[in-house]
Amino acid sequence: MKITKSTKYLVQAAAIGAVYAVLTIALAPISYGIMQVRVSEAMTILPYFTPAAIPGLFIGCLIANIYGGLGIIDIVFGSLATLVAAFLSYKLRKWKFLVPIPPIIINAIVVGIVLYYAFLYEPQFKSPLIVIMGWVALGQLISCYGLGYPLMVMLEKYRHKF
Repeated sequence: MKITKSTKYLVQAAAIGAVYAVLTIALAPISYGIMQVRVSEAMTILPYFTPAAIPGLFIGCLIANIYGGLGIIDIVFGSLATLVAAFLSYKLRKWKFLVPIPPIIINAIVVGIVLYYAFLYEPQFKSPLIVIMGWVALGQLISCYGLGYPLMVMLEKYRHKF
């Protein structure tokens, strides 16, 4: 049986999306909130290996954000932030060390704004926008460079199989 490129692309995207969503939801206590360390965000290095990761990460994030409970603003803008970050990571694949940068910066800005407005009337979470962006950036830094970059280095040994 011959596997076409489009079938391989679709299967890779679906698998990436499923793993992202399951990891985020299974680790919900650390995946949501102002200080969030989504272990699934380590997967944002996958566009370095395959363009199928771009829609895969987007769909996985979309599903995870539906579960997250912050409503339509997070579902739409949080997921679109992941889509843009994945595309930019793919574009930076020639410079391996820069691949994790787009998810850190874009999520710090977009998710920071989403969280700021989502928690605007929650006194226990009321913080200046820049502080919330900083917390999101820190969580992303931990996920993308602390977990994702070592994952990228490890997976590079198996690059020919992607």
